Amino acid sequence: TGVPRVLATVADTRGSTPRKAGAQMLLRPDGTFSGTIGGGCGEAEVWQEAMETMADGRPRTVLVDLTEPVDGDDKICGGVMRVFVERIG
Repeated sequence: TGVPRVLATVADTRGSTPRKAGAQMLLRPDGTFSGTIGGGCGEAEVWQEAMETMADGRPRTVLVDLTEPVDGDDKICGGVMRVFVERIG
């Protein structure tokens, strides 16, 4: 197809996380995506980094820390995920 996509893959987890290693999310250039790595603030953080990878082509690892208590209900898991983000296609 030739259209760049970015694949975000949960590389490993510690503690309680919404998804486990191997979970994936595929992002398109317009910012839409398929799949999930857990939703909430953590997924939004990975989405932001994935859009950077879409722009510059550099793979990166995003540390998603779900241990800090915050206002709201979307960071209640208490674990940590490492998510590998790479441009494909």
